[in-house]
Amino acid sequence: MVPAHSDTRVRKTQDITPTTASDWDAPFAGQPQFGIFHSAAWSAVLNRTYGFRPVYFSTNNGNEIPALLPLMEVSSRLTGKRGISLPFTDFCEPLGTAAERKSLFENALQLGRKNGWKYLECRAEPKNFGLSDAWPSLSFYGHALEIAEDANRLFAGFKPSVQRAVRKAERSGLIVEISTKPDAVREYYSLHCQTRKRHGLPPQPFRFFRNIHEEIIARGMGFVISAKVKNRVAASAIFFHYGAKAIYKFGASDPALLDFRANNLVMWEAIQWCARAGKKTLDFGRTSLANEGLRRFKLGWGAVEHRINYFKYDFQKNTFVTDRDEVYGWHNRVFHVMPTSAARLVGALLYKHIA
Repeated sequence: MVPAHSDTRVRKTQDITPTTASDWDAPFAGQPQFGIFHSAAWSAVLNRTYGFRPVYFSTNNGNEIPALLPLMEVSSRLTGKRGISLPFTDFCEPLGTAAERKSLFENALQLGRKNGWKYLECRAEPKNFGLSDAWPSLSFYGHALEIAEDANRLFAGFKPSVQRAVRKAERSGLIVEISTKPDAVREYYSLHCQTRKRHGLPPQPFRFFRNIHEEIIARGMGFVISAKVKNRVAASAIFFHYGAKAIYKFGASDPALLDFRANNLVMWEAIQWCARAGKKTLDFGRTSLANEGLRRFKLGWGAVEHRINYFKYDFQKNTFVTDRDEVYGWHNRVFHVMPTSAARLVGALLYKHIA
C-alpha cells in the first residue's frame, strides 16, 4: 500500500483557467518532457467541455523548475467521483525528480481519500512514480517517429507499401490543406462521426472539438490537415504540437474514398510539416493492443514502438487494480447501426461520465 505522507513541500494549484494559461505554463515548460497534455490549454478544453475540475499538484521547494502532476477530479452521479491524470489523454507522465513525482502522487492520494474518490488513475508508467508495488491497469501500443530535416531521408524509412500509397495519393489529384480555421475543424468532425460509427463508437460532442480549436489550435498549438477530392474531404486529422514535439491526436476518413490513399497523404504532409517546423518527434498516440490494423499503419512510417501503461489505485480496496479496454464489446454492434444523430446525442451525454 502506498504511504499517504511526504517530506517534500507541495502546493496544490486548482481551477486553472484559460486566462492564466501562458503564465501558468512557463515555470514547467523548461522540462523536455513537458507537452501539450501538461498545458493549461488542454486543462481548459477538459474543464470547459465536461466540467472536470482541475486539481494540479506541483512542488514548491525552491527548485528553478517545479515538478508537476496534472489531475482532474471527475464527479458523476452515474459513475461516482474519481481522480484521473488526465481524462481523454493518451499519456501524461509526471514531471520532476523521482522523489518529487512520488511525493506528488502521495499528495494526490491524500486528496482522494479526503474527497471520497473511488479511484485514482494515472496515465503514466508506475515506475516513474517510484511505485514498486504498482502494476499496469491497462496497456497500449505507442509509436513515435524521430523527425529528420531531410524529407527524402524520412521517406526512405517508410515501408515500401507506405511509399507506394503516398505516391499513389500524390498522383490521384488530391488537394491537401493545412488549416487552423474553425471550418476545418467542422469538416473534420463530420468525418469523425462517420468513422466512429464505422468502429461502433459514439462520437465525442462537437463542443469538445470547438474548445480544442479555441484553446489549442487558435493559440498556435495545433492544426488540421485535410485531403480533398473535388471539395469533398477524403481524410482529415488533427495534430497538436508544443516545443519540439508533435502528436497525431485524431484521424478520420471517408470509407467511399479509401482508394485514394488520402490517410497516407495526410500523414506524409504532417511529417513534412514537422520537419519544416524543426520538431524532433511526431507521436502517433496510443493504439489498443487488439487493433492490429492501426498498429501496422503506424509502424509503416518507421515509428518506434513502445508500451504505454496506465495504473489505477482503488480507494475501497486500498490497492492497485487492473482494468480492461472498454473500446471493444457488445456496444460496438449497437453504435454501428445507430443513426449518427442518435449516436451524437449519446456521446454528448455519456463521455462526461466515462472519462
